[in-house]
Amino acid sequence: QVQLVESGGGLVQPGGSLRLSCAASVSIFSFNSMGWYRQAPDKRELVAVTTSGGSTNYADSVKGRFTISRDNAKNTVYLQMNSLKAEDTAVYYCKVTRGRTTEYAYWGRGTQVTVSS
Repeated sequence: QVQLVESGGGLVQPGGSLRLSCAASVSIFSFNSMGWYRQAPDKRELVAVTTSGGSTNYADSVKGRFTISRDNAKNTVYLQMNSLKAEDTAVYYCKVTRGRTTEYAYWGRGTQVTVSS
């Protein structure tokens, strides 16, 4: 069983920065992908994802502002969020996948990010 714990959310003013963390209970080397999603009242979207093959993808709305990274020693994936906008307000969820013949997905409980003056 994989447990994911997100942290780092909070209230920030427009233009500010936050860094989200997602700590896994197992080695992240076992994951096919690690990513961040966000849920706003009207939609859920992929924010950023990194794969075991080294590829990284971002939503168009966050390109150039957000950076996903990982610390293998700490079994943690990060989302550095800069130049935050009001429309970035959402609950951010960490999601990982693993498995070969069958891929399983695991989700964290989410962390609230609110961008407001």
